[in-house]
Amino acid sequence: MITFDTTTGAPGGARLTVVQSSPDVSLDTWADLLGADLSVVRAFDGDPLPALDEVGDGLLVLGGHLSAHDDARAPWLPALRDLLLAAATSGVPTLAICLGAQLLAVAGGGHVEVAAPPGREVGVTRVFWRREALEDPVLGALAGGDAPVERVASAHGDAIVDLPPSAVWLASSNMYPYQAFRLGSALGVQFRPEASWASLAGWCDRHDDVDTAEVLAGFDAHAAEIADGGRRLVESFVAEVRAAVVRGSVSA
Repeated sequence: MITFDTTTGAPGGARLTVVQSSPDVSLDTWADLLGADLSVVRAFDGDPLPALDEVGDGLLVLGGHLSAHDDARAPWLPALRDLLLAAATSGVPTLAICLGAQLLAVAGGGHVEVAAPPGREVGVTRVFWRREALEDPVLGALAGGDAPVERVASAHGDAIVDLPPSAVWLASSNMYPYQAFRLGSALGVQFRPEASWASLAGWCDRHDDVDTAEVLAGFDAHAAEIADGGRRLVESFVAEVRAAVVRGSVSA
């Protein structure tokens, strides 16, 4: 486990646990934006997952080159699914990205299809916000206002095909319906708001069926909007965590 402080000095400090399942799927562009005391659990390297009461004020679960059902290759996944569901049902502000979102969906009773049709969704994705997203405490920062974010970066082959029964559906894309959803205090996003150009290039190069140059050209064309969406999302999530800290202090 790696612990470090990226506190920005903003009021309402927060302690976050970040779970990383693949060495090349990291905080990436968010490393300097989180503004919180971070504990990074490198599950792929054998770090044990924390219990719910050890998470701190919030939980962030990153993506990875795994299936949500890949328990044999990644023996920490059952415990991670349990942790996500416990956080979501206990009021812990949680953000689950890509594989993290798929794990959250499975943990809540939804379904994820491996190598789902219509195929791999990689590169710039047009996202369509549902009305419920406008009221979401985190995604409202992307879906609302005078300039809603319309394009995000994606990189996934598996897909959520059924949401948990109690989930709130928040966004879709042309290829896949479930780009974002909320389950209790947890937000799951299928897209990759933290991804940099370099990370996307590396992920593309892993697959023979992806034209890396074409994907990166599309990314370049919308780089400013993609970066703005990522910044809005991380800042909104940290604000939600800090608000929960303040509420806890007041109630105490």
